[in-house]
Amino acid sequence: MASKSQLDLVLVNPGNRGQIYQSLSTDISAIEPPVWAGLMATFIRKKGFAVQIVDASADELTPSQTADRIAELNPLLTAVVVYGQQPSASTQVMAGASAVCTAIKQQYSDLKVLLVGGHVASLPERSLREEDADFVAAGEGLYTLLELIEALKTAQPDYSKVRGLWYWEGKTAKSTAPAPLLMDVEQEMPGIAWDLLPMSKYRAHNWHCFDGLQRQPYAAIYTTLGCPFHCSFCCIQAPFKSGEHELGYREVTNSYRFWSPEAVMREIDILVNQYGVRNIKIADEMFVLNPKHVLGICDAIIDRGYDLNIWAYARVDTVRDEMLGKLKQAGFNWLALGIEAASDRVRDDVQKGFNQEDVYRIVKKIQDAGINIIGNYIFGLPEDDLETMQATLDLAMDLNCEFANFYSAMAYPGSQLYNTAIAEGWALPKTWSGFSQHAVDTLPLPTKHLTASEVLRFRDRAFQAYFSNPKYLDTIAQKFGVETMQHIQKMASHQLERVYA
Repeated sequence: MASKSQLDLVLVNPGNRGQIYQSLSTDISAIEPPVWAGLMATFIRKKGFAVQIVDASADELTPSQTADRIAELNPLLTAVVVYGQQPSASTQVMAGASAVCTAIKQQYSDLKVLLVGGHVASLPERSLREEDADFVAAGEGLYTLLELIEALKTAQPDYSKVRGLWYWEGKTAKSTAPAPLLMDVEQEMPGIAWDLLPMSKYRAHNWHCFDGLQRQPYAAIYTTLGCPFHCSFCCIQAPFKSGEHELGYREVTNSYRFWSPEAVMREIDILVNQYGVRNIKIADEMFVLNPKHVLGICDAIIDRGYDLNIWAYARVDTVRDEMLGKLKQAGFNWLALGIEAASDRVRDDVQKGFNQEDVYRIVKKIQDAGINIIGNYIFGLPEDDLETMQATLDLAMDLNCEFANFYSAMAYPGSQLYNTAIAEGWALPKTWSGFSQHAVDTLPLPTKHLTASEVLRFRDRAFQAYFSNPKYLDTIAQKFGVETMQHIQKMASHQLERVYA
């Protein structure tokens, strides 16, 4: 295979938006660029190898069509990248990734396939045993990709020397020494390979453009990798926490890595000047954290005079007064806040240690700065009962943020909750799509007091209650106009099919 191929690597962003979002996928949900595939492409290209990206999600390709496009490119290696649009959304992508792997192997069995991403890093051996893939990356995947390509270019590949790899030796599943994290991200992976992506097809979230902005063009970028926090319901640590550093010491916890404001601006310059992008998501698991980093980027954007519409993740306990004015001036019109729950008991149990007064105070400060808030709430955390979930909904209605995401608690592979669920024998979804918040077969966790079905029914009722609340609709009409209010009413009219509600 190696001798016939001129292309070294094809990175695949699998497509299954319809399965993940149901009817919301047509014109409500975002279509995001695959930031990890784009970064991986840059890293591998800088090592001198030829790379292409197949974005089956943006191009709306079936698994069979995806396999055909890969076969036309005839790569030495195909890497199917299992990363989602937000930190804990990797598992829901797995259904599409699995279908792509199967189609490739059924139609073009000689193509070599690697699975890489947060979900498979959480369950590498299981992924190797269950999926139609030749290899699985057990960690971040960058050095694994590089060393696997180098091995495949030899006459007799020795996979045992490829770090962070699971592979088959006959009928035996084998694993290799852990791969290091990439520490010098700015030098070795300076940005996303935008030229390999169908940039005209990406679309911002509906709320991101509530002020009448066009949702296209749109882009997402990282300014940091990893997250220093350890919320028990989040699986973001899975691909980052194991392995050995290039510097020679054991990695025992997540390593939080930065691109400098100058490097970030080089990315934004490309997006603005080459692709006409105004709507930007900062995909960092936690952007509003380090004041020097945040303010450096804000100052650089302000100096350019760009008119941007940006959103990013923040925590109630990381937002500082000195940041807010600069964030707004730089074009950060939205911050996503993980409020999660109203009950201190419920929050403390999942390592979200802030109180109700903090929530109200920070929400007011952000809104006073002219920045809109997406409040993120979770129903069905281990200590939740009907009373505490109602308190969370009451809190959401009282805060009346410009948008809200209502989630059911999921035991995502790679999270502490998943390990607890396995140990306790709690029922988990039978399919990977069942980990999606909006799928037909969504199955959240039960709590100590409630069944999974009770949690899911409450979540769906809460969504309808929030977005049909007259107080909320009046706020939206006054702030963004009647047309936006009508858009929200249309969004809320989508009734999700549920097997387990």
